[in-house]
Amino acid sequence: MDPLFLGAIVAVATILVLFSGVSVALGLLIVSGGFLVIFDGMRSLELMPEILFGKLDNFALLSIPMFIIMGSSISSTRAGADLYEALERWLTRVPGGLVISNLGACALFAAMSGSSPATCAAIGKMGIPEMRKRGYPDGVAAGSIAAGGTLGILIPPSVTMIVYGIATETSIGRLFLAGVLPGLLLVGLFMAWSLYSTWKSGDTNLLSARSYTWKERFEVLPRVVPFLAIILGVLYAMYGGIATPSETAAVGALLCLIIAIVIYKLWHPRDLWVVLRDSTKESVMILFIIAAAGVFSYMLSSLYITQSIAEWIGTLDVNRWVLMGAVNVFLLIAGFFLPPVAVILMAAPILLPIIITAGFDPIWFAVILTINMEIGLISPPVGLNLYVISGIAPDIQLKTILLGSLPFVACMVVAIVLLCLFPGLATWLPDAVMGARQ
Repeated sequence: MDPLFLGAIVAVATILVLFSGVSVALGLLIVSGGFLVIFDGMRSLELMPEILFGKLDNFALLSIPMFIIMGSSISSTRAGADLYEALERWLTRVPGGLVISNLGACALFAAMSGSSPATCAAIGKMGIPEMRKRGYPDGVAAGSIAAGGTLGILIPPSVTMIVYGIATETSIGRLFLAGVLPGLLLVGLFMAWSLYSTWKSGDTNLLSARSYTWKERFEVLPRVVPFLAIILGVLYAMYGGIATPSETAAVGALLCLIIAIVIYKLWHPRDLWVVLRDSTKESVMILFIIAAAGVFSYMLSSLYITQSIAEWIGTLDVNRWVLMGAVNVFLLIAGFFLPPVAVILMAAPILLPIIITAGFDPIWFAVILTINMEIGLISPPVGLNLYVISGIAPDIQLKTILLGSLPFVACMVVAIVLLCLFPGLATWLPDAVMGARQ
């Protein structure tokens, strides 16, 4: 059978299995096992356990549960509320300072937690009611938090970037650095739209902020600065060559737990158990998907599907930017239905050879892919962040939250266009800090 036609059958079968409701990891194993048995015989199943566990035999994978523990320990405290309060008190005199402080808090909390839903929940619980009370439109209040929460998978340290690095054998340090400037670019675009929307439709009489004394501004900082110092310390240790990503993640996780216990009194065994339990569940889920995706990649390669697609793309007489546009559409649609980790692990084996053949930088492409995944987090039918916001503010209709998020989707599309026009936004910082790649 022609490998390209077989690839189409595999794609349809994978979509049908995943839409049946089974977990992503189990669905990938079912599809992989089924096609291997059909085309290679029952003996091919003997290799599946070796491939499954071999994919997990990677020291870099230790950084995933460690960064998740960092985020979980932060999310289990009032760190998000304190971060929000600190920014509000310092930006109170800035026009539209409240919406800026919310987006700034989302960006900083995303950097600390690495989780989009956690960022939405932590900042939204205080930010949305406060913005509505001050007269901000519901769409701006809900949409800004939903979009700000997506920054958790782009701004380092990012679990999504770690997964991409492992799947493509790309430097995780470079990937983290590549997300910094695009992350700041997105924050700036979000802030610009929020201020314009507020100015256009908000009641300026209700948008006035209360004033804070210098004492009130400084008193909240001691509860926030330690967490920020840990993030900066982790990044410095990683890029300064002091330790590997896994080692810095382990130290960061320990320090975050200590600070959560000391500053936020998270000392009760039941509270610590919740942090470790939730971190373990999320880590196992991600690692299971990684292992299953390894089997899926082996199946695609064994049946010569990946190689055939790459060769076929290479023979197409189309502009490489047309090709990149088609890839973006594919990623966008996939992100509507699947979580970012699943999309990366399923698509990377197929897309990376295509991207390299077309002359695109895999580090730059990682940022493009991640922003597409961010769009999926605030777009139906899955749109995880939309439902998190709906749970926080149930009196705001889901339609209003969705409409409020659409301008931020446009901001992300603008960011993708700017990255295509100026690839250095993603590649300059990694090359400046770690040196140009050979």
